[in-house]
Amino acid sequence: MAKQKYYVVWEGREPGIYSNWEECKKQVDGFVGARYKSFQTAQLAEKAFDGNSNEFIGHDFIESTLSEEELLLIGNPIEESIVVDGAWNTNSGAAEYRGIDFKTKKELFHQGPFADGTNNIVEFLAIVHALAYCKNKALATPIYSDSKTAISWAKRKTARTKHDESEANKKLFELIERGEKWLKENSYPNKILKWESRAWGENPADFGRK
Repeated sequence: MAKQKYYVVWEGREPGIYSNWEECKKQVDGFVGARYKSFQTAQLAEKAFDGNSNEFIGHDFIESTLSEEELLLIGNPIEESIVVDGAWNTNSGAAEYRGIDFKTKKELFHQGPFADGTNNIVEFLAIVHALAYCKNKALATPIYSDSKTAISWAKRKTARTKHDESEANKKLFELIERGEKWLKENSYPNKILKWESRAWGENPADFGRK
């Protein structure tokens, strides 16, 4: 189930707070100078809407319900790392993924959208892409993903998807096959770690439209 998000539109057709991406998109798609951002809670969205957009856009905000003890046990994310995420469009079924440098927030790679995909598939491909990227550049950088399923598939070197292969998603299944082959033929020093959203906030590689 997709996580509830709240979208603040400071500059758009009708500025306000929206509870789903489709409504937010109507306000900003094609609007010159649109300024908007997603938040995890209504409280933070309300605070942001009443504030200056420059203080929120391009910055990460953590609003956690965990206790101080739990936060201490989890710790902080490793700054020198790559964070990956995938996105799946509920209307079109298209899926895509990307990876960013956590420290600089620079996008390192972005693939898709691919027709007739699933979120788990592109999350898996994002991890494999990050591993191959690191191997090519001789990096031992840890890789974060917020998908337990994709992490499990990567560690088992097999994408256990139940999604049916079709003519539309042929390219996506070719990438899955290539990804599995790469995992079985390559070793790597990189740790694949879980992005702890409850402690650290939204995955910074998130596309902002789940």
